[in-house]
Amino acid sequence: MKPLNPEAGEMYTVALAGNPNVGKSTLFNALTGMHQHTGNWAGKTVQNAAGRYICEGEEILLVDLPGTYSLWSGGAEEQTAREFICQEKPDAVAVICDASCLERNLILALQIIETGRPVLVCVNLLDEAEKRGISIDFSKLEEQLGVPVAGVTARSKRGLDAFGTRLMQLLTEQAAVQEGESIVCTGEKDEAALTEVIRRVEAICRTAVEKPEDSYVRDRKIDRILLGKYTGIPIMLLLLGVILWITIIGANYPSQWLQTGFTALGDILRRLMTNAPPWFTGVLLDGVYNVLTWVIAVMLPPMAIFFPLFTFLEDFGYLPRVAFQLDRRFQCAGSCGKQALTMWLVADRMQKQLSHYPYAMDGC
Repeated sequence: MKPLNPEAGEMYTVALAGNPNVGKSTLFNALTGMHQHTGNWAGKTVQNAAGRYICEGEEILLVDLPGTYSLWSGGAEEQTAREFICQEKPDAVAVICDASCLERNLILALQIIETGRPVLVCVNLLDEAEKRGISIDFSKLEEQLGVPVAGVTARSKRGLDAFGTRLMQLLTEQAAVQEGESIVCTGEKDEAALTEVIRRVEAICRTAVEKPEDSYVRDRKIDRILLGKYTGIPIMLLLLGVILWITIIGANYPSQWLQTGFTALGDILRRLMTNAPPWFTGVLLDGVYNVLTWVIAVMLPPMAIFFPLFTFLEDFGYLPRVAFQLDRRFQCAGSCGKQALTMWLVADRMQKQLSHYPYAMDGC
């Protein structure tokens, strides 16, 4: 571990990595007290957040990396996380995992461990795991992974002190860090290596995680239906069609209400500005006000409906299943299954705007 020089203003750098929706940003905000700044790393459009965390008198720079399921995919978030871990070489990486679905989260944790950086596995959402009757043996999990493990509930700030203690122990150890570039850092996807990682994760979870037997049976039954050869695609089209219909039809009513209200307010403002120069009224009301209110009336309602519905599907665990189901088809076009989610977002916005301008399709 490189020595620090406090007089020169040096501090430890710790990256927070993890799958989407594991409470990574919640933990980040709890540790930094919301004192963070965001910025684009060179050549990237994905944002990282950075903030200072005081732990046992030491100042630590926490970097909240984009949520990612793997370091081997080619998406912007995977590339940003992989390059920061492998090229920036933080002093440690804290991998945040969801205690209620640890088996899925540990795939990323093992990939980061393979990079050779010091790793602390932080198991979050312990309260959700307790509600589902899931218990985790942290000593066995630590033994199997070969790295320190801490359990927290970031939302209620439970276990943060223990997390800080384990993190400082990891940072202050003079352990040798593996040098050289691992296959994970190259970004080249190795199917055999990925299969081996999955098998290892399954073996670890069988040893360290206890779940009610009926939960495994229920999950397998759900997967057989949602990912079935004959049922997967129809269910996906039905669900997305319902969400699109609710978004388009449901957003029309609040859009009309907003537009009516903005029009009435515009008339009041116009009467108040009867003595103003015509050019000033044209710029302020016909230009700025009309454009701003139109954008709000058209875009806000569908976004307020669509994104909560998509968030519900993601929290339920359906969107990762959709990405998995479409991955092979999107690979034929040189992309990945997660691009389907972006396409649906774009299609929803285009459909909403075309519904307000039906004549835009004339002559096409």
